[in-house]
This record gives sequence, C-alpha cells and structure tokens, in this order.
Amino acid sequence: MAKKSAAQVGALHGFRSGLEDVNARFLTEWNVTVEYEQYDLTYVKPAREARYTPDFILPNGIIVETKGRFLTEDRQKHILIKKQYPQLDLRFVFSNPNTRISKQSKTTYAIWCQSHGFLYASKVIPQEWLAEPNDPVRLEALSEILRKKPAKKGK
Repeated sequence: MAKKSAAQVGALHGFRSGLEDVNARFLTEWNVTVEYEQYDLTYVKPAREARYTPDFILPNGIIVETKGRFLTEDRQKHILIKKQYPQLDLRFVFSNPNTRISKQSKTTYAIWCQSHGFLYASKVIPQEWLAEPNDPVRLEALSEILRKKPAKKGK
C-alpha cells in the first residue's frame, strides 16, 4: 500500500494540508483549543490598471470574445469591463456553451452569460450579429476607449 502524502493525511483529519494537521496536533498537545478556519475577514485587493484586447470588433461596434476555456479570471475580467464600460456591447462565442464553469458547478458558460447579461453563441459569430445596425453610442464609446496596438512584426 502506498504511503499517504501529508496533504492526504491532513484531509483525513479535516485539514487542507498536512502542515495544518501537524500544527493542530501541537496546539492540542499544548492544551490550546483548536479553532481551524472558523472565521474570515474581508479585505480590498489593491486596484491596478489592466488591459483587455478584444478578439474581434464588428463594424457595428459589437465586441466578440471567442473562448474555448472560460476560466474564473476571464469571467471576473469581463464582469469588471461590463461594469466600467456599460455602453459597450461585449458578446461571447464559445466552442461549447454547455461546458460547466468547473467540475463541481452546475453552471455552464451559457448560464453564466445569461445571469450576467452577456449574449453568446456557439462556435461561430451569428450572421444576425453582423446584420445589427450601427449603434452611435456604442461606436462613440469604442472610439473614446480603445487605443490601437502597435503592429506585430511579420503581420
């Protein structure tokens, strides 16, 4: 039988790591009541400026982001962009909108988009998106917000 790792041993006793388990045992030996992860606190992550490069911007001003994998970091980023630039129309094209956001979650990419007010499509940009009329507010916002990136060598 293979020897259990410290993390596996810790998990057996309700801890996330072997080191936590070891320290809880020491506290118990020293007659200290062990209160493991009983409390939490809130804190603010320092603000930092970040950049987002849209995959495609349609002639009518719709921003299209194509995603195979839609990780937590990406989801958080797009929520922030939507909050900071509500006049933009940001949409997603997923390789599979029915993919779950994690193995443990019942939420799919499609459900996430619906709950956060994003339109989405499967595999390719729908022709209907291209046929939508120009929106002067959206186009004006794009012209004010976006900056042209320097051309990559060889492109």
